Amino acid sequence: MIQQKDKSVLVYRFSALGDIAMVIPVLRSFFKNYPDQKIIFVSRDYAKPLFDEFDNLEFIGIDFNGKYSGIKGLLKLFKVLRKKNIKSIADLHNVLRTKVLNILFKLSFKKVQYIYKGRADSKKLLRKNNKIFKPLTPIQYRYCDVFRRLGFPVDLVNHEYPIKPYLDNYTEEQKLLKLSQNKQIIGIAPFSSFKGKSYPLDLMQIVIAYLQKNYSVYLFGGGDSELKQIEIWDKAYKNVYDVSKHFNLGQQINIINYIDLMIAMDSANGHLAANCGIPVLTIWGMTHPFCGFTPFDQSIENSIIIDRNLYPAIPTSMFGNKIPKGYEKAFRSIDPKKIIEKALKILENTKSHHN
Repeated sequence: MIQQKDKSVLVYRFSALGDIAMVIPVLRSFFKNYPDQKIIFVSRDYAKPLFDEFDNLEFIGIDFNGKYSGIKGLLKLFKVLRKKNIKSIADLHNVLRTKVLNILFKLSFKKVQYIYKGRADSKKLLRKNNKIFKPLTPIQYRYCDVFRRLGFPVDLVNHEYPIKPYLDNYTEEQKLLKLSQNKQIIGIAPFSSFKGKSYPLDLMQIVIAYLQKNYSVYLFGGGDSELKQIEIWDKAYKNVYDVSKHFNLGQQINIINYIDLMIAMDSANGHLAANCGIPVLTIWGMTHPFCGFTPFDQSIENSIIIDRNLYPAIPTSMFGNKIPKGYEKAFRSIDPKKIIEKALKILENTKSHHN
């Protein structure tokens, strides 16, 4: 007979890679407090490499466009998960799909807790008129609160970064890193899912062109159009390397562990780097650090933000998908020189991560 202590905590988050990545510091702190408690984490297939560091975690990858599409697919997923000897459920997403699953598990007499998103406070921060400009609770603390209500208090103060992955000389990652033995490495992720979070490419090119003179620059991206632009920069500059084209997500995380700085938008690569303990310089557009999605353990000093004296409606949305009239060129108000100077200042205070 399976004892209650042997049963698993089921956790799900079905969203973008960055949102999933922000769970990692919480899980590290969880397992530090409860090393014998197994977690079953359900998410998109592509997110699996993020969880490879955990021994007591089973990852279940799902595809909502295939086997688990529609309401029938959710019922099928529930039947699969119900067989997993689960004692409680942590819903870190709280959307329609997870609400359906939550109801089904409650009908099976399972304890369910879900994330409180603080929508009322978010609306006050995002609205144009009578905006209440104060920081929202960081998403990592909202995740912790879900575990607390399940009976697993988690304190991020106890968070510890894992040992960097050992890379043999014959690995493709090590071959790339060896090209930068005598230089600090700057990762740059110049893209985002929405235009309102993407620094203009012509200005980013100025940043890349300058930094690559004295540093190795590794470029990260994802979509087809992004990869084409990265390929152009890779061919144009001697010390610029296209990481996304030649390495899968797991390999990219291995490489990120050994860079010295990540320059990113409000997007996934910033969170991946923060999870590795790497300094992250975030360039904010229509979103803002007050939205609660700052990369983990990063100082507000590592943020470059559009001047709200000029553009007071910022933040305009949580996702960067809303660009108000008159804000179309707001991102261009951030001078490339400012990014370069901030990057150099951070690097001055950073010991090499890849020696």
